[in-house]
Amino acid sequence: MEFGTGSRTILKNEMKLHFDAISVNEAFARVAVAAFVAPLNPTMEELSDIKTAVSEAVTNAIIHGYDEEFSGKDQDVCPQVYLQCRISEDVLYVEVEDKGKGIEDIDRAMEPLFTTKPEMDRSGMGFAFMEAFMDDLEVISAPFQGTLVRMQKKLGTIPWIRQED
Repeated sequence: MEFGTGSRTILKNEMKLHFDAISVNEAFARVAVAAFVAPLNPTMEELSDIKTAVSEAVTNAIIHGYDEEFSGKDQDVCPQVYLQCRISEDVLYVEVEDKGKGIEDIDRAMEPLFTTKPEMDRSGMGFAFMEAFMDDLEVISAPFQGTLVRMQKKLGTIPWIRQED
């Protein structure tokens, strides 16, 4: 929703999606968030950063949150990944959540090059990329409680110092 305040427009918007925890939906999540943030006219670098961070968060939810035993094979209902985005002025807030197995040691999981899936050629750089490409990252998790990844990115559309009308 747009609200006009003098010569300045403030943008506020929100979306919520949930989708099957299968790898083909990682691309869907990237494109959905890119389309959602498009009204803020992000730079190509900002857009690339956001898409990479979302990709890493969704991939982690699918691969590490649900493991192969939850991949949707031989099940009536596939586990879900929950994606929520919010824009407030020029800041994008993204949440990616799974209801999977959770993370036992978040600090260890966030160490660059640490992976619980070396047999799958996982690099262990997912959280490092999220931290590098977004302005803020928070991970909330507990064993058997799932994982919530919260990220923020300020886009360069509104100056830091505001001019009076």
